[in-house]
Amino acid sequence: MITKEQFNKEIQLIIANAIREDVGDGDHSSLACIPKEALGKAKLLVKDEGILAGIEFAKYVFEYVDPNLEIEVLIPDGSSVKYGDVAFYVTGSSLSILKAERLVLNAMQRMSAIATKTKMFVDLLKGTNTKILDTRKTTPGIRALEKWAVKIGGGENHRFALYDMIMLKDNHIDFAGGITQAITQTKNYLKEIGKDLKIIVEARDLNEIKEILQSNGVYRILIDNFNYEDTKKAVALIGNTCLTESSGGINESTIRKYAECGVNYISSGALTHSVYNLDLSLKAVEEK
Repeated sequence: MITKEQFNKEIQLIIANAIREDVGDGDHSSLACIPKEALGKAKLLVKDEGILAGIEFAKYVFEYVDPNLEIEVLIPDGSSVKYGDVAFYVTGSSLSILKAERLVLNAMQRMSAIATKTKMFVDLLKGTNTKILDTRKTTPGIRALEKWAVKIGGGENHRFALYDMIMLKDNHIDFAGGITQAITQTKNYLKEIGKDLKIIVEARDLNEIKEILQSNGVYRILIDNFNYEDTKKAVALIGNTCLTESSGGINESTIRKYAECGVNYISSGALTHSVYNLDLSLKAVEEK
């Protein structure tokens, strides 16, 4: 997985690019009618129900836009929220608050939606030994935010990108000439470049699982698009040789049954690619 330093760098890149995209050479709507010295206060108003995510990211955004802005957090990341809740207050330059507003809202609405969906999946897995994983099916440019939201919702992150884990899927296997060839070539490659990356190998049927098990050093087997009965057989075949992961169209209606097959992990792209943003607003507060 990526280091904390790499993750923090991703967050700063996201903020810098988003502000560049949204503000350009200036927020002329605000500059045109609000004095530079004007001070104000705003609240993050929840207009929906779900799991709140993105509070800590909002702090990074406000700090980037104006280090003098003060944030009073009332509801932390990972909390259940309902209509009418106030998550935080931000106080300081009115121009700075407005400059940061859209990035904070866009990010928090999407992060909260992802955290909410993840929490639903986590709850469906209670009582089993199976954990939910995200995938690389994320919005280009904001993967760090979406994977952060999965963690806030109680899920676990799969590999972050192509560089931090080996994942030999069907196309890799076919292009390499077969499972054994793909695994052997991968081990040789890692030795040559001096990297120690975990290896996950996808299996399309029970025969492929048997072939994978003939090679040492596989960290996890991806049991892809198997039915329940074959998943149980696959788990029995693998035993304690390596970890197991189910994937392939698994949703809230089927996730529990796959967990009960005994897999260690279930991965779902739906955590990040099929969510509806939570409704949040940043509203000015009139000081009395």
